[in-house]
Parts: sequence; C-alpha cells; structure tokens
Amino acid sequence: MNSEEAMTQMAKSPGGCGIAAVERDTGIGKDTLRVWERRYGFPQPDRDALGERWYPPEQVDRLRLIKRLMDQGLRPGKLMADNVADLQRQLESRESVAEKVGAGETAPDWLIDRLRSGQAELLRYDLAQRIAREGVQRFVCDTVPELNRRIGEAWVAGEIRVFEEHLYTELMQNQLRAAIQSLPRSNARPQVLLTTLKDEEHVLGLLMAEALLAAEGAWCLSLGAQTPISDIIGAVQSTTIDIVALSFSSAYPWRKARDALLELRGGLTGETEIWVGGGNLARHAKHLPGISCFAAVGEIPAAVAAWRNFKS
Repeated sequence: MNSEEAMTQMAKSPGGCGIAAVERDTGIGKDTLRVWERRYGFPQPDRDALGERWYPPEQVDRLRLIKRLMDQGLRPGKLMADNVADLQRQLESRESVAEKVGAGETAPDWLIDRLRSGQAELLRYDLAQRIAREGVQRFVCDTVPELNRRIGEAWVAGEIRVFEEHLYTELMQNQLRAAIQSLPRSNARPQVLLTTLKDEEHVLGLLMAEALLAAEGAWCLSLGAQTPISDIIGAVQSTTIDIVALSFSSAYPWRKARDALLELRGGLTGETEIWVGGGNLARHAKHLPGISCFAAVGEIPAAVAAWRNFKS
C-alpha cells in the first residue's frame, strides 16, 4: 500500500488511533493486542502510511467492552466473536442494580458530574474529605474500588472522555500519596518493597496496597513503576526487606508476568516473600511456588497480621 492509499484508508476511519493510544485508552497492553490479532483474528487494525497499526473507532469500542468483561473474570477467547451490542448486553446483565448500590448509597454519580463539569478542585476536596471521614482502610477497601468501577462504567458508556479518566486517576493517586504521607512513619516489620515490573505503568493498585500496609504499621519502600528485576533483587539484598509486593493491571500478559515472577523468585532467598495482586493475574499466579496472591486489596491487613503471628 502506498502512502496515498494509506491516508485514504485512514480517512475512512475518522477518530482511529495507533496502538500506543489504544493501550492508553483501553488498558490493554500492546503485546496483548498483537497476540489477540494473531490468535483470535481480532482486533484487525488497518495500516497507516508508515505501516504502523491503525485501529478504527468501532474496534476500540469493542476492546473497551472486552476489557471491562475481562475485569469481571471472563476470558478473552469467549468474547472475541461478540459484536459491540452483544458485549454491551453481557456487561449490563452482569452489572445489576445491586452492584451499583452499596450501604444505602446510590452509585457515585457525583464523581461523573465533577469530571464532566471540569470541577477538578472540588473533586480533589471531595476525595480528601472522604479519606478524613472514612479513614484510610475503609476508603481504600470500599470507596476506591467503587469509584474505580463507576469510572470504568462511565468510560465504556461514553459518559466521560479519556482525559477525564486520566484526571480521575491522577487525583486519586495524589490523594493516596497524601494519605500515606500523613500516617506515622513506622519501622515495624514487615518491611515491604513495592513496585511494578517492566511495561506495567499503572500504579493506582500499588498505592492502594501501600496505604493499607502503612496503616497497618509496616515499613514501606516504594520504587514506583517498572523496576527491572535485577534492581529489585539488588534492593532486597542491600536492605532487610521481608516482602516484595507487586501490582498488576488486568491488561498485563499472564505469560510475561509468570516468567518475570519465576525469575524474581529464583533471585531471592526463601526468607523474602513475594506478594502479588491486581487484575486477573492473582488467579493464575497462585499456582506458582513461593508466590502469595491477593484477589482483593482488602486482604492485606489480615495477611500482615498472619505474617506477624508466624514470625513472632
């Protein structure tokens, strides 16, 4: 295809985007998109003038829905043949009214209202007030998952735009960092190193885990996102770290995670535990030797108590 033909083809798909934008928009990693393309025949991107993948809007819409259903435990192979309408029906059937109502409160539509009206400062205030009122543990275990779920629904339904979803994530991360900083600094064990592996840029789950660990009095060392395995091992060897805690988003490829976890496990002594959580990975990783998996962030306080009882 020559450049003129490529530009003509792109013109027929206004609003399409490249693979990097699709990754940011859907939360599905580039490697996963390429694997699906080979294995399932979907997505089927066009090519731009440089031969790079170019995804039409309707395919991006389907990918958003597939990602949301995967977050609820469905496997991608069972979703690829469904069109947007079928995927939307599945999503609606799984998200009942009961899921949208908790403890007598309606779903947090105030959150969407704040984002759509550009009231970032007011939303920041709302989040800060909720942390102060609920305390760190309740906020992280109950409120943040509910707000994240509502954001995901609004994103799929087209109620909010990509930049508004990014704004929410940034505001939430800032509030969690502030909450962590406000907690008394503790030297108590366990001593926990927190990070993500290569190509895992999402840190919201990592901050949620750190907030709960800090609230339990654990000493935390956060290296942020995408720390090379060799550096993780080096940091553990240079300190008295008891636990390496890793967070994964639902889009992170399982095989890549498995290989990295096995490499990390092999580079650490048996005295250093590895805790893993996030997305659907915990369900798979529980079969790996020497890896402790968490299906929900709310399991962390009990795990800390169990660790201390075992070490005492």
